[in-house]
Amino acid sequence: MTLAILCSGQGPQHAKMFALSGEAPQAAPLFARAATLLGARDPREIVMSDTSAALHRNRTGQILCALQAVAAATALRDALPSTLLVAGYSVGEVAAWSVAGLVDAMPALDLVAQRAEAMDAASAVGDGLLFVRGLSLAAVNALCQRHDAAIAIVNPNNAYLLGGAGVALDALAVEAEGMGAARAVRIGVNVASHTSRLAGASIAFRKVLKQAPIRRTLDKNVRLFSGIDGSAVVDVESGMNKLADQISHTVQWEACLQSCVEAGADRFLELGPGHALSEMAASAYAHIPARSLDDFRTLDGVRTWLMRGLS
Repeated sequence: MTLAILCSGQGPQHAKMFALSGEAPQAAPLFARAATLLGARDPREIVMSDTSAALHRNRTGQILCALQAVAAATALRDALPSTLLVAGYSVGEVAAWSVAGLVDAMPALDLVAQRAEAMDAASAVGDGLLFVRGLSLAAVNALCQRHDAAIAIVNPNNAYLLGGAGVALDALAVEAEGMGAARAVRIGVNVASHTSRLAGASIAFRKVLKQAPIRRTLDKNVRLFSGIDGSAVVDVESGMNKLADQISHTVQWEACLQSCVEAGADRFLELGPGHALSEMAASAYAHIPARSLDDFRTLDGVRTWLMRGLS
């Protein structure tokens, strides 16, 4: 089996997101580390008790989502096949570097916090993201030009995330619906991620990465894909530059999924939270099984599903 692991981005945080990973003893040190980054509050308590608005604050949301990915990967490490493909969506790309073995899980959480802080420092109040589905790329580009917005993420099947000022995105959504968009709705992210509005954050995060404890060689059985072009990371230094650039450049998620398939993926496993990435994979490549951790009741259920793929 060639398993493609997908590390989720911000947006689908929910009260039960740590239902599986939060009980894994192997992940306990990671939850403790995340608590220190979240004001000495247990992440499991935060998702159960805080309001949706609190969970979607940029720094909090990024830490929670990255924690879920690295905790799940740590808990499932004994069940993962030797050949892995790994891709991460937005902040999930930092977690993907950990899953791929280039940075340990605890330093990865620190990197996520620093990434979020750099983004907050560079962001304008009121910025955000808008989801649009059902228009052509040319139509979306024209909308962005008229409303001073930019394409943040390209998803399969004519689905896009657009970044910009909140007022502009609201006006863009109205026009998009008038043009026949199947959906145009703001999502729970309060920065204009993956647009030039965060160019300063890319510069700051590149400096952080240069000082980070990142290994310079990738395991020969693991292939890691860069978000901004879907290409495999061959040279780690170049990959680090792309990881920094990703904050202020369009994420080509459709290309990442295509690269996984071209590399031989025969199963997709999204580490969560949520189902967005596995649903995209299933929609674009219906012949390849795709599941999210959120689909399972226990980690043993995940292991059983993985074992079926091996057999």
